[in-house]
Amino acid sequence: MRAVVIGAGVAGAASAIALRRIGAEVTVYEAYPDPAGPVGAFLSLAVNGLRALESLGCLEAVRAAGFEVDRQLMWSGRGKRLGDVPRGRSADDPLRSVTLMRADLVAALRAEAVRLGARIVVGERLAAPGEGAADGPADEAVAGADLVVGADGLRSTVRRMLDPAGPRPAYAGLYGVAGIARGVPEAGPGRTFNMTFGRRGAFAHLPAPDGTVWWSAQIADPVAPAEIRLGAEELAEVFAAEAAPRRILGATERIDAATLFHVLPPVPRRQDGRCVLVGDAAHPVGAGQGASMALEDAIALARALHAEPDRPAALAAFDRERADRAGKLARTAAANRNAKTAGPLASLVREAVMPLVFTRVYTRSTDWLYDYRPGALPQ
Repeated sequence: MRAVVIGAGVAGAASAIALRRIGAEVTVYEAYPDPAGPVGAFLSLAVNGLRALESLGCLEAVRAAGFEVDRQLMWSGRGKRLGDVPRGRSADDPLRSVTLMRADLVAALRAEAVRLGARIVVGERLAAPGEGAADGPADEAVAGADLVVGADGLRSTVRRMLDPAGPRPAYAGLYGVAGIARGVPEAGPGRTFNMTFGRRGAFAHLPAPDGTVWWSAQIADPVAPAEIRLGAEELAEVFAAEAAPRRILGATERIDAATLFHVLPPVPRRQDGRCVLVGDAAHPVGAGQGASMALEDAIALARALHAEPDRPAALAAFDRERADRAGKLARTAAANRNAKTAGPLASLVREAVMPLVFTRVYTRSTDWLYDYRPGALPQ
C-alpha cells in the first residue's frame, strides 16, 4: 500500500509510524521547511496520549524530552482554590501526564518514523482546490497514492479536497500568548498544573524542574485582533487583578507563541474510501487533548487498515470508531472555552459553586477519556 501523508506535525508523524508498522510504503509531505522547529509552545499529554505513544514505540523518548505533572489546581482570580484533581489521568492510574515543547514531541515522532523507513519531504505544499495547476511533488504523489492521509491541521487542504463546500474554521473568542518565566516563588510547587480564571481570561502555569515557569495566557475578546502585539508587560496589565499571573508575567524571559484560537463545525465528510482525515483536520477538539487525540487517530487508522483488507470498508470503520469519541470531547472543549470567556456574574457563580462540585464530579466526567486503550500495533 502506497500511503501519502500530508502534514508532518504530531498527527502526520504519528500516522507515518503507525502505517509503517503495518507494512505500508509511506511518504510524508510537509509545507514548512522544518516540521518540528520552534513552532508553538508547550503542550500536555494526558495518559490516553501516553498509552498511544507506547503503542507507537515513542513513550520513553517523549518522557525524556518533558516532565511529569501530577496534580491540577484550579484558582479564582482572587487566589481562592476552586479544585484539586489528578492531572490528565484517573486517580488510580500509575501513569502521569507529561508536559513538553511541541517541537520536541514532533522531533521524537519524526525520528521514529524515519527509523522505520518513512520518507519525509519538507518544503512541499499540496495545492488546494481552486489554486490552479496542481503539479508539484506532493500533488503528483497524492494522485498516484493508494491512501491519502490528511494530517494538515485546522485549515486542511485534504479536507477541502474531500468537501470543497465544507466547514471553515472560525475565531473562538479567545487568543493566546505563551512564554517562559524564571524565579517566581508564587508559582507554587513542581509537578503541578495551575489554571487561574481571571477577569479577562484564563492563565495556566507549570513550574518546570529547571526552575523556570511555563505559562499560557488565554485572553477573551469577542473580536479577533488583526495582530497579537501583547508582550509580557502588556499581559501583566491584562492580569493586573490576579496576583500569581501578574508576578509570573513580570518575571518572563521570553515569549514562545501567540495565536488565535479557532473552532470548526462538525466535519460531515472525513473520508471517501481513499482519502481520510486525522487530528485537527478532522476534529480540532481542544481541551488540552489535540495531540493525544491525533496520536489515538494514527493507531486506530492503522489497526483498521490492518484488520480489513478492503480499504474503503476499513476507512469507514475507522471513521465510525473515532466520530463519537471526538464529538464528545469537542463538547467538553466548548464548555471549557465558555468558562474562560465568562462575564463577571458567571465568574462569581463559578467561585461559589466550583469548590463544592468540581473535585467530586471530575472523575465521573473524565474516566471515559483517560481510561481509553488504543490497542497494539504489529512489531
